[in-house]
Amino acid sequence: MSAKQHLYLVDGSSYIFRAYHRLPPLTNPEGTPVGAVYGYTTMLWKLAEDLDKATGPTHLAVILDKDGTSFRNEIYDQYKANRPPPPEDLVPQFPLIRDATRAFSLPCIEEQGLEADDLIASYARAAARQGWDVTIVSSDKDLMQLVSEGSEGVGSIDMLDTMKNQRIGIPEVVEKFGVPPELVGDVLALMGDSVDNVPGIFGIGPKTATKLIQDYGSLDAALDAAEGMKPSKLRDRLLEGREAAAISRVLVTLKEDAPLPQPLDEFKLDGVPKEPLAAFLEKHGFTSLLRRLDAGAGSPSRTTDLNPAKQDTAGAPAAQGSEGNRQPMPEWPAIDHAAYECVQSAEQLDAWIARALAARVVAVDTETRTLDAVTGDLVGVSLCVGPGEACYIPLAHGGTDMFAEKPAMVPMDVALAALKPLLENDAVLKIGQNIKYDINVLARHGITVAPIDDTMVISFALDAGRGEEGIGGGHGMDELARRHLGHECIAFKDVCGTGQKQISFAEVPLDRATAYAAEDAEVTWRLWKLLKPRLAIEGGTRVYEQVDRPLVPVVAAMEREGIKVDRAALARLSEQFATRMAAVESEIHEIAGAPFTIGSPKQLGEVLFEKLGYKGGRKGKSGQYSTDQAVLEGLAAQGAPIANKVLEYRQLAKLKSTYTDALQAAINPLTGRVHTSYSLVGAQTGRLSSTDPNLQNIPIRTEIGREIRKAFVAEDGCVLLAADYSQIELRLAAHMADVDTLKQAFAKGEDIHAATAREMYGEVTRDTRAAAKTINFAILYGISRWGLAGRLGVEADEAQAMIDRYFQRFPGIQRYIATTLESVRERGYSETLFGRKTWFPRIASANQTERQGSERAAINAPIQGTSADIIKRAMARMLPALRDAGLKDVRMLLQVHDELVFELPQGDVAAAKPVIERVMAEAALPSVKLDVPLGVETGTGTSWDEAH
Repeated sequence: MSAKQHLYLVDGSSYIFRAYHRLPPLTNPEGTPVGAVYGYTTMLWKLAEDLDKATGPTHLAVILDKDGTSFRNEIYDQYKANRPPPPEDLVPQFPLIRDATRAFSLPCIEEQGLEADDLIASYARAAARQGWDVTIVSSDKDLMQLVSEGSEGVGSIDMLDTMKNQRIGIPEVVEKFGVPPELVGDVLALMGDSVDNVPGIFGIGPKTATKLIQDYGSLDAALDAAEGMKPSKLRDRLLEGREAAAISRVLVTLKEDAPLPQPLDEFKLDGVPKEPLAAFLEKHGFTSLLRRLDAGAGSPSRTTDLNPAKQDTAGAPAAQGSEGNRQPMPEWPAIDHAAYECVQSAEQLDAWIARALAARVVAVDTETRTLDAVTGDLVGVSLCVGPGEACYIPLAHGGTDMFAEKPAMVPMDVALAALKPLLENDAVLKIGQNIKYDINVLARHGITVAPIDDTMVISFALDAGRGEEGIGGGHGMDELARRHLGHECIAFKDVCGTGQKQISFAEVPLDRATAYAAEDAEVTWRLWKLLKPRLAIEGGTRVYEQVDRPLVPVVAAMEREGIKVDRAALARLSEQFATRMAAVESEIHEIAGAPFTIGSPKQLGEVLFEKLGYKGGRKGKSGQYSTDQAVLEGLAAQGAPIANKVLEYRQLAKLKSTYTDALQAAINPLTGRVHTSYSLVGAQTGRLSSTDPNLQNIPIRTEIGREIRKAFVAEDGCVLLAADYSQIELRLAAHMADVDTLKQAFAKGEDIHAATAREMYGEVTRDTRAAAKTINFAILYGISRWGLAGRLGVEADEAQAMIDRYFQRFPGIQRYIATTLESVRERGYSETLFGRKTWFPRIASANQTERQGSERAAINAPIQGTSADIIKRAMARMLPALRDAGLKDVRMLLQVHDELVFELPQGDVAAAKPVIERVMAEAALPSVKLDVPLGVETGTGTSWDEAH
């Protein structure tokens, strides 16, 4: 035991409500509800053991509220007036919780007319004056006023947040409030407290309150200064709210000199006698805890004992998607849908907001009428602050018919006004699974969600390439829940149905909606607790914090911006494609000698290999001939005219269906623009992918592709600016492979393909430059001799000679390839210059096709991944740089691989171009200093095509 006295004061009230909300309903042998009692008992037992293993207390007491009133109600009769009564099944558990405390032979202190906080304050100050150190076991913001350093003869006071296992000292208080503990009450008096109904000054939130106290030094000084302020809403509010602030200051001030109901010396810890605790556990049927006590165990296992109904499954190991990705299951109770709360009153909502503010970390999920974040109407919001501590806030449930019955809900404007300060609070981290979606949904209601963490993006930073196939490439919630939590989430179809019988989420009954939505929030919270610590352990922090996380709100904003398309131009193109397709179809039928369905692989195969007799046909398991692109290109190389025509027909059909028809359908009727959806986890190397519609695969070099790009236009008075990295992957290859010849060529601004042609062929002609360009890119993709032969139209032996000559001229490239493959085979993953890992679990596969495919991807992944990291860093820095330059009307609309597309007023072009070019050119700095410059080419025009 420590020579110095150390008093621990447990805020028992917070334990009670945490225990109640985290466990399912339980009853003892007499039929009395004991769920909160059981949870409280295990939490207190766990605390006692944890403290004993650490720098244990010499004295400990549990402090409780006597009832719901105190001297503050005499000062202000509305104090805590908005608090709902405790749940009906919790009321009979209050005396049992006092019995549980005494069963541990611990003092249980309460006093009529005083709140637990006042008793804690009085005991803490009294102990500190005697030279004792004091730790308050709580995360209550009001108690942070007490935190203090020790001095000669006076002990220190700190806090312990057991939910986060975090000590709260003066630095943590300053981080939360922006002021030292002695001024926290002044901040609280200005901002008020909706949970306790402390009025504060209307319209002054935490940020403004903190700034006022920082600027003027105290509440009184800030109020006195109001008269001399410039006319403003803030001045008026301070003048009008002076009396409310004065009352609020009294309400938030803790009573530090109350008589002590029990002397400090009686709090001394002398061990926990077994008999009274055993009798209590036996009486209430807590048999699992009793067995552990009889066995002489310390703390009950949180995994098994916090939910006795699920003891056999709660701690089961999670199913894993692949080897090397196994993590120990945290000691949490099993997910219990019955524990979730449906928030249907403003009082309930205020209580949940207070819990989230106290937790400082909250998982957030939104439910919408449709799946489109830009157009889908908000239906509800779910929150989670811990295991089993989740709720659903319905906002727009019920039928669309004006006569349809609607359930009790907090009005949407009221709910969002209450949620907005929480969701925008810098001191509360918001966690989401694909939180970009929720950011966009809430942005339509004027809410800017920040700061954020994204479990999907964290998973990608850790396990790109490891996960199973599916939504999010193995990083969707359902996959992650199965892999890491061993939990099967409620399926959307089980709630909303499928096909013609499918209903919108707004029509789902609240009990089912609560289970589904709150589960999403809780699963997200659990995934974050499991995955976030791995970033630091496994080296993922750098790429997540410096590349991925800053990009989430940027990409969300781009999706909201969208881009204007010319519907009439697209309609004309669709008509032209249809006309051309009909003509090509006639030509194909003429060559075939009879009509057939070109889109049928079966019929096409029979025409090619049976009727027309071309060689090389091969049948698959289905018994049909393969007619994929490689087969058709091979036939075209043999001189089969029908193959070229079918390829042309397929391209026209794809362009028509994928772009000219689909883009017209994708135009948002409210904005007149097309809003693509970007995925930060859609490409294994880290590149962004685009869907609904996909704007990244429009052909660039073909005339047809250019026609489609002409339909992407700027608004009147504006132009589009396209900024493109020039040969960035070759520049990165020169740096990463340390190829002096290429580095020097880039430094001099030479034509790199001409330089390669000169090295390989001794001369630069149109043909040698074209061949060198093909080889430059093909080598970086790990191309085989046969692949290069096909691209250049030469024999395989000649292609191999070219590869050998290339490696002879640029030995650094060959070294890079060899060392990269060696590293990936040894470690299982490749790595970009920013530390992004891409896993290749099939790199040692016995299947040659799988193995060689992994090898080719592994060679390119560090280069393409670094390129993706760089443009992401540029995107995250772009708008702040433009705003700093006074260019607030420049909007970033699209990212297509190495290119960014902006829309801006014509008059801003001259000022914007150098800013955009500089940000892109310097995007790698200061984290990575490249040996080659990053070239950026820009162009402008009224259409996307003109901007190239």
